[in-house]
Amino acid sequence: QVLLVESGGGSVQAGGSLRLSCAASGSTYSINCMGWFRQAPGKEREGVAAAFTGGGSTYYADSVKGRFTISRDSAENTVYLQMNSLKPEDTAMYYCAASTMGCALHRFAIWGQGTQVTVSS
Repeated sequence: QVLLVESGGGSVQAGGSLRLSCAASGSTYSINCMGWFRQAPGKEREGVAAAFTGGGSTYYADSVKGRFTISRDSAENTVYLQMNSLKPEDTAMYYCAASTMGCALHRFAIWGQGTQVTVSS
């Protein structure tokens, strides 16, 4: 069993930055991809960024390319989401997720509890 715990959310003004962290514990050996999703009120959950735990290609939603960066610390089983130039439309609950079957967005089956990000104009 894998447990994901997010931290780092909060409130920031437009143009500001936040860094989300996600610590994985438990049977992490089976995970080969970690990612971040978000869901705003009244909207569907969307994939924001994902990265293979062993390195290699990364995925970013078009809406965050050039502003968000996903990174990982394999030794600490932690994945980060650096969010710069935040916009009010980035306001959402952000979820860390893990997959044992690659980085296709529908493969993520392990979820954290979420951390709220609020961007004011």
